Amino acid sequence: MIKTVIFDMDGVIVDTEPVHHYAYHEHFKALNIEVSPEMYHSFTGNSTRNIYQRLKEQFALEEEVEKLVDIKRSLFNEAFDKKEDLFLLDGVEDLIKDLHQNGVQLILASSSAKVTIDRIFKRFNLYPYFTDIVSGEDFPKSKPHPAIFLHAASLSKAPKSECIVIEDSTNGIKAAKAAGLYCIGYDSFHSKLQDYSEADLVIRHFNELSYGKIKDLI
Repeated sequence: MIKTVIFDMDGVIVDTEPVHHYAYHEHFKALNIEVSPEMYHSFTGNSTRNIYQRLKEQFALEEEVEKLVDIKRSLFNEAFDKKEDLFLLDGVEDLIKDLHQNGVQLILASSSAKVTIDRIFKRFNLYPYFTDIVSGEDFPKSKPHPAIFLHAASLSKAPKSECIVIEDSTNGIKAAKAAGLYCIGYDSFHSKLQDYSEADLVIRHFNELSYGKIKDLI
């Protein structure tokens, strides 16, 4: 029986991709670099720090990675605070509440920085439902490396065999599977150029899931 559900955040709980897209591309323009759509979409699931490490190497950027990260986060925070039409993805709040009410432990494992997670969790009052928050900035390697999910599973009150992950990205699914976890792939209309072939189950709307449907998946 499933006792713990590990959620990704961006693209699973809330679609912050338009805000990230704006912040990154404003910064790319300031840096005078051209990032192809294919390269940009390959960043999905990576931490901001690892993305700028790649960009620094690819474009021989002079600025230190930490400075680049700080500038992008400032651009994101400013845009996030101004964006009024930002909502939880359809059906995910009902699923979170349903799982929580039925005693399922909820853990967040997001590549986003802690400050970004905090902004979103406060805006949508999500803290009461999650026992643990895991940020990708605490790990040297991003998804598809399994470190973030291995750590999240270690925080579960149940064995790894009773945990599942909900992810929307190729890198996230690969990370979950590399960690030895059952993974539900969320293929929404927000998803772009992502591969769900390694997911154990693929859904297109959260109304396909409930405590009753999840509890006996494994």
